[in-house]
Amino acid sequence: MNIRARKAIGCFALLAYLAVYAIAAATLGAYLQPVLPFWAELAFYVIAGIVWVIPLKPLFTWMTRP
Repeated sequence: MNIRARKAIGCFALLAYLAVYAIAAATLGAYLQPVLPFWAELAFYVIAGIVWVIPLKPLFTWMTRP
């Protein structure tokens, strides 16, 4: 498979992953909002905003290999 095809497949996979992750994080955050204090809710959104990139490292490695 050439690099152009891998990048196209990787872009579609990235968009699908981000859509699912954003919906899941927002749903969980809305569910936890009445239960958690403000500082814990803020910590949840900060962590959720950073953690999404960790599972994508193998995808980016696959997309850019020769």
